[in-house]
Amino acid sequence: MIQSISTQRVVPAALLALIVTLATSVPAWAVQVQRVISPGGIEAWLVEDHSNPIISLDLAFRGGAALDPDGKAGLAHLVASTIDEGSGDLDSQAFQGQLDSLSIRLRFDASLDSFGGELRTLTENKETAFEMLRTALTQPRFDEEPVERIRQQILFGLSQERQNPNSIVGRVLRKLMFPDHVYGAPSEGTIESVQGLTVEDLRGFVRDRFGRDQLYIGVVGDVTPDELGLLLDETFMALPEKAKSFTIEETVPASMGDLVVVEKEIPQSIVAFGHAGIKRDDPDFYAAFVVNHIVGGGSFSSRLYQEVREKRGLAYSVYSALHPMDHAALVVGGVGTQNGRVAESLELIRAEWERIATDGPTEEELEKAITFLTGSYPLRFSSSGRISGMLVGMQLADLGIDYIDRRNDYIRDVDLDSARRVAQRLYRADELSVVVVGQPDGVTPTREAPKEAI
Repeated sequence: MIQSISTQRVVPAALLALIVTLATSVPAWAVQVQRVISPGGIEAWLVEDHSNPIISLDLAFRGGAALDPDGKAGLAHLVASTIDEGSGDLDSQAFQGQLDSLSIRLRFDASLDSFGGELRTLTENKETAFEMLRTALTQPRFDEEPVERIRQQILFGLSQERQNPNSIVGRVLRKLMFPDHVYGAPSEGTIESVQGLTVEDLRGFVRDRFGRDQLYIGVVGDVTPDELGLLLDETFMALPEKAKSFTIEETVPASMGDLVVVEKEIPQSIVAFGHAGIKRDDPDFYAAFVVNHIVGGGSFSSRLYQEVREKRGLAYSVYSALHPMDHAALVVGGVGTQNGRVAESLELIRAEWERIATDGPTEEELEKAITFLTGSYPLRFSSSGRISGMLVGMQLADLGIDYIDRRNDYIRDVDLDSARRVAQRLYRADELSVVVVGQPDGVTPTREAPKEAI
């Protein structure tokens, strides 16, 4: 999802010292990942951890909101919001009550490219927890009361988002980047499309999308491979062997250098910008990742932060980020600043875009970025839930089961020549499309905002 703003966190000296220590003494590869194949042939990646009586499972089916049929935008999101509202013999109240009484966490979500779920349970309740996951996926009730209750909640949120500058700026930028592609559609739907969704639509999504051939599973916690194998079969063998086939066209974002202004009476303008980026499987991805950290992905060390906020005080937050998807990629960014300072902020951002493309990073910037990115990596392994989610992400991105061991080597392999070459390839100031929501002074739009995105 394209974000419109980002909160920049100042990294304290003590944390920086910890990161340097971790970079030399606590390798991320202390996490040992095992491939588990159940008797029925279902695969999961497992990190055993018997220090606490807790099991965390994350799952994902490839194929998410980008597969919502025409006129039914928001379908995947509504399914994710209602599928845990009763299943099998348990209605919504009984299902949620059982989750609460046993301290089981079961949640689902839908992104553009996948439909995900997470299960957190005490080991003593694992049989019940996995059974509730099974029935949610295979026997969801979609009773009228919870579906309508949650539909109304979603509609209320959508009506608020229509006036929210942060939501508007993201919607408009997505539509600029993907005017004729499913990635440009609102993943949570519109008021009109969500109102038109039926229970049969929800059941059809479950029937079409939940196939074992599109399923990826990551597990962390107090369970052995043999125990997990049996749980996998009991939970997932009831799913169809194959999901309905689908294709999504590869696309290149329409980076035209447009500037769009959406007039809104607010004291501070919200700005989002972006153009075509680099996909996750591109050989240049790691170099792009390091360079983006230097440009705007870091905290107070990034060029954008230094130039826009630190030196001139133009904005509280300014950032850039790589945004790879399955069928396209973006590099995006955002800034929030007073209406009278938007033009100057954009001028500085474009200047930094041009400077990194022309000169690339310095050797000192590169060394600092690599030290930070490799040293901070172990901090991601802060909970079993985060790790199980990473295991699923690794599978979806086809990174290999030993990726955790290899990841920092990929970062360290980025040298100055490759960083400068990739910077020249990636950053193109003349293609940077910009959306401003507010009443900016001295900013002349080049086109109107797409009406369907406002």
